[in-house]
Amino acid sequence: MAPVLQPLPVTSVLFACTYNMIRSPMAAAIMRHFHGTRVYVDSVGVREGDEVDPFAVAVMEEMGIDLSRHRCRSFEDLEDTNFDLIVSLSPEAQHRAIEMTRTMACDVEFWNTFDPTLVDGNREAMLEAYRKVRDGLLGRIKERFPLTRGPTV
Repeated sequence: MAPVLQPLPVTSVLFACTYNMIRSPMAAAIMRHFHGTRVYVDSVGVREGDEVDPFAVAVMEEMGIDLSRHRCRSFEDLEDTNFDLIVSLSPEAQHRAIEMTRTMACDVEFWNTFDPTLVDGNREAMLEAYRKVRDGLLGRIKERFPLTRGPTV
């Protein structure tokens, strides 16, 4: 029977989406909230974003995470391109992440995440769409990067 290979621990994660205004900043902030002391986390977009989306700031604030100081960055703005894992949240970001693997040894995972700006409606409908994205990312992060407990005595 062949030994079961355990995946190497992830020490650095890059979350990527289209503009780095909503999905990837939310994912990075959630990851930092739970694992920021042991995993380096960053986020970027394929294209230049203007500023973090106010609805994203509002729904992250609901869970006690401040996203208001996030500055949108693109792949070109990355100072360090050494990541164990790139998690792409949009098809465009997935293509760009795959391109990066040509020059960088890293894993890529595609978490196709809905763009909440596609929802039309009043403020509450918009907030609900952003909450669904936030909660979906929260669930994926908790599943992929489980919170570890110390030994029990």
